[in-house]
Amino acid sequence: MVRFNLDGLEVFFPYPRIYLEQHQYMRSLKQALDAGGHCLLEMPTGTGKTVSLLSLITSYQYANPSAGKLVYCTRTVPEMNSVMEELATVLAYRSEELQKQEMENTQQSADIEDMGANGGQQAAGKESSGSCPQRKKARRVYSAKNKSKKPAMGPIIDGRGAGGSGILALCLSSRRNMCVHERVMAESDREAVDSACRDMTSTWVLDAAQKNPGSVETCSYYDNFQAAGESTTMPSGVYDLEELQKWGKQRGWCPYYLTRQAINHANILVYNYQYMLDPKVAKMVSKELESETILVFDEAHNIDSVCIEALSVTINDRGLEQATRSLGRLSSEVSRLKASDSQRLQQEYQNLVNGLIDQGLLDAPANDSALASNVLNPDVLSEAVPGNIRRAEHFIGFMKKVVEHLKARLRSVAGPNGGVRSETPLAFLHRMTNGTSLEAKPLRFAYSRLSSLLRTLQVSNLDDFNALTDVADFASLLATYSEGIAKFAIVMEPNGSNIPGATDPVIQLACLDSSLAIAPLFKRFGSVIITSGTLSPIDLYPKLLQFEPCVSESLSMSTFRPCIRPLVITRGSDQLNVSTRYEDRGDMGVIRNYGAMLVELCSSIPDGIVAFFTSYSYMESLISEWDALGILRELTKSKLVFIETKDVVETTLALDNYRRACDCGRGAVFLSVARGKVSEGINFDRHYGRAVIMFGVPFQYTLSHVLRARLEYLQTHYQIREQDFLNFDALRQASQCVGRVIRSKTDYGLMIFADSRYNRYDKRSKLPKWILQFMNDAYLNLSTDMAIGHVKHFLRLMGQPIDQEALQSVLLTMEEAEKLNPAPTQPASSAPGEGGAMAVDSAA
Repeated sequence: MVRFNLDGLEVFFPYPRIYLEQHQYMRSLKQALDAGGHCLLEMPTGTGKTVSLLSLITSYQYANPSAGKLVYCTRTVPEMNSVMEELATVLAYRSEELQKQEMENTQQSADIEDMGANGGQQAAGKESSGSCPQRKKARRVYSAKNKSKKPAMGPIIDGRGAGGSGILALCLSSRRNMCVHERVMAESDREAVDSACRDMTSTWVLDAAQKNPGSVETCSYYDNFQAAGESTTMPSGVYDLEELQKWGKQRGWCPYYLTRQAINHANILVYNYQYMLDPKVAKMVSKELESETILVFDEAHNIDSVCIEALSVTINDRGLEQATRSLGRLSSEVSRLKASDSQRLQQEYQNLVNGLIDQGLLDAPANDSALASNVLNPDVLSEAVPGNIRRAEHFIGFMKKVVEHLKARLRSVAGPNGGVRSETPLAFLHRMTNGTSLEAKPLRFAYSRLSSLLRTLQVSNLDDFNALTDVADFASLLATYSEGIAKFAIVMEPNGSNIPGATDPVIQLACLDSSLAIAPLFKRFGSVIITSGTLSPIDLYPKLLQFEPCVSESLSMSTFRPCIRPLVITRGSDQLNVSTRYEDRGDMGVIRNYGAMLVELCSSIPDGIVAFFTSYSYMESLISEWDALGILRELTKSKLVFIETKDVVETTLALDNYRRACDCGRGAVFLSVARGKVSEGINFDRHYGRAVIMFGVPFQYTLSHVLRARLEYLQTHYQIREQDFLNFDALRQASQCVGRVIRSKTDYGLMIFADSRYNRYDKRSKLPKWILQFMNDAYLNLSTDMAIGHVKHFLRLMGQPIDQEALQSVLLTMEEAEKLNPAPTQPASSAPGEGGAMAVDSAA
């Protein structure tokens, strides 16, 4: 293993050697942490980005006790578990090294005492001059470690705990991924799991069970957790989701609520983007994180899109009908409660008179079924709710008017004189207040008032009220952000359905400014790290997210052989240009050439091939035409064909069978879609992906009215030209697709860009640096026949045995890593960021 000095910081890296780009990546990270600023880092895929990031930040935390906790945000549960496994490896190595160092220091002290007792001053001098350097060298020699062995998870009670310093590392996910209650786990989807959990853990359910034991079902795990009170502490360790469930079961405590409570005591947290960027979730989970927290967004190439989705609301006709039914149900519940327990409604009224903070609405118990608004924290109102919506029946009447107005607007859009309309929030709000005689101020409280009412009525199944909460959220966002620069757009379309012939009028409150959701994080936390393998062109992110990174860097890939071969195919074998441009995509010559290209590539490339298309509709039309032309029949002669669908279960099953076909040697081709499930987070390493083919440039649907509104906003306020943003967005998606093919230094793969537009400099120059370093002029402007020649040559080259000496040349030993960063001559104790071990070296 490698334990080396990086600009005065002792880094614990759990593998025998380190790549040059890993060293560069960690140095850039440290510069950002030392400066207390934000950073943007692009690192090639398959070069150990996660372990580099974890090794550097955990070492920084160890050397600087004042540094805050690490919050690591991922996109998917498999990524979360992968991070926890890598973290366990890093901390286990550090613990081992610290124990070894402590034993050597103890032994050294004992030797000195023995020599002092013998009175041999001269001997002691010889011992100190002769033996100490040997011990110092011995300390640096790493012990053998079985790499295939999974690192230990769960509580670590030996020695000083995880990492040798008592670290507690947790990951947090939804109830569906953490619950251990048998009946709740039997539910089919996330909404049903959440509802079943609330039915057994809400405050009013627990009160009823206490007054009349056995009258209602409660969760024994949650009851035990509540009964344990302050003793519900978690020992030091690394807990992934499986380990949290196991440990919770052993103690009889609910792992979900236990983790929610332990967040403030944890040193490292791993969870989904939404826990930070979605205001509804962040207010419940991340509100108490200290400002010294180090916040990491991994695989953050789409972070601007995530920010926009978190603050956008879509309402359709079906949802408004559901909202009307929900209001009728609430009205009946209020009437029933008036007759049976009017004191509860009166108490709520008094709380609303006192104000939102006084009634605890902004700080509801974790187990209560409270709603949280999409309105960002700085814009949440803490004043008293307006008098005209304090009474429950008045608020229900108020919301009925809002729903009826939205229905009327949808009817006008879908009618004979309708059509697509776009308005600013201020104009839409003006029409709403004029048409309904409602005031604007109560609209800002709609979501909070609905949350209060649902709690008062003791509603556990919030999913029945999803449509109504969307309307309330729409109203709150509309009224809150109507003033000043219009950072939202209201887009009304007569048909928002993707199904041909179906009519589904929609109203979209679309956020146009991605910086709106992430700006509070940049202000609140000292260091926000945005990293991915595909951030190019990296200079556009500071404009989109409106922040100033103190470090911004795109790294190249160190390599001992040309393991990536990017090819740009612009013509078919008949020399006809191939492209997915709208005017060309229906051309039978293009369709035939794409099909022939895929058949020839599948005949020449062994094992697995992944092909990406620009959209589901284009992929379906191509496959249909290929079937009619007999191309699919030719394709199946060399490989099995699997297709991604919009159904997650079907796609998962197809992926599993694709891997089985590659494992058994039959070979397979997987047809999938850019921006789909397969393009994000699914790796096709080794024989699962010897080539990735990108059919076309995956531009967004440029006739989308929401996209047009955003492009106009970016042009007006951030001076980002329309074409620049569209190219940037399309090329980062293409890079993400082709990046699936390479996952390590010994892996190799072909990246085939099948569209004449990739031959243009303004397109290909926006590819990541680590792809461009392999793309020379000989691989541009190729026909299918020429590309097949390059493919065969590349495969012959990669089919040779790996030159182990050449492989070692791109790996740095500890001594080589330290030569890049010579250790300071002054004692470590006087230099910030240095660990105790360096003090021993200096003293020696």
